Amino acid sequence: MRKFTLLVTALAFAIVANAQTASSFEALTLVGTDTAYINYSNPGNDVGFTNGLVYYPCVYDTGFGAQYWSYGFAYSNMTDTVTSGYMNQYSAKTGIGYGGSAKYAVAYGIVNSLKLQGAAAGQSVNGFYITNSTYAYNSMRDGDGFAKQFGDTTGTGLTTGQGTAPDWCKVLIHGYKAGVVNLDTVEFYLADFRGATGTDHIVNTWQWVNLLPLGHVDSVTFTMSSSDNNAFGMKTPAYFCIDNFTTNETGVGVASVQPVAARIYPNPATTVLNIDLMDDNSQIVSIIDMKGSVVFSENITSKHIEINTSSLPSGAYILKLSGTSNATMRFIKE
Repeated sequence: MRKFTLLVTALAFAIVANAQTASSFEALTLVGTDTAYINYSNPGNDVGFTNGLVYYPCVYDTGFGAQYWSYGFAYSNMTDTVTSGYMNQYSAKTGIGYGGSAKYAVAYGIVNSLKLQGAAAGQSVNGFYITNSTYAYNSMRDGDGFAKQFGDTTGTGLTTGQGTAPDWCKVLIHGYKAGVVNLDTVEFYLADFRGATGTDHIVNTWQWVNLLPLGHVDSVTFTMSSSDNNAFGMKTPAYFCIDNFTTNETGVGVASVQPVAARIYPNPATTVLNIDLMDDNSQIVSIIDMKGSVVFSENITSKHIEINTSSLPSGAYILKLSGTSNATMRFIKE
């Protein structure tokens, strides 16, 4: 008996369902140009902010006779892509937000979490754009007296593409719903020197991270790690920047829905994945891996399609239908 999985979606006929909201930070107020959100009014406690349908925590402290950022998120319009060091911790290496926008958010800390709000809570998240902060990028490129230079220790790593040390820095992303973690994760490498000569890189552009593999969530957690550590933990500056964190919402006031379904089989798949559509309208079928890369995409007009999966590495994938139906489903390639 072959195993199959149903993909079910709904078409709303009254008020648009499945709306999306991008948390772009543009509507948030800053005191001027080249500034960032810093709130010392309640040291040691959360002084975070809401944008779109997402709450961003932020904690500062004034202990030890100084003011410093403990963890969380700050929004910024700073443009300094050159200055190295802690005093430039609120700048993105891009010098600007995604798509040329003025503002973006900076995350600091080994572990940080976002909370979805309102209609977005308990739904899927499309994804977000990510890049390095200037502080972290320059530290990985040059070393900074505490953290090492990525690639090697002779000053030639990124400059010549001949780095020999397999250094890396990444963000691992988990989704939670009602306090239960989803077993699927998404990872993104902010720097990766593990590949062949000439492929070493540190991210300095905005890159899209697909979070649909996390499923339905009410919070998202980011955990940073690096190849550069000591007995106390990661030495690489624990910063990254985000923009356009895009959530999906439930429909409001939907008068009626019509179920539309497809089925995929076998699941797990080995060499072939079959898709049976309930209608023969044109659809775009995409397969997305856990890194968010589209590994297959085809426009189909028939009710049945067979996809050759023999060349796909073993693991979990997202099958996405786009067109008259919009649905996603996870499947396993053995």
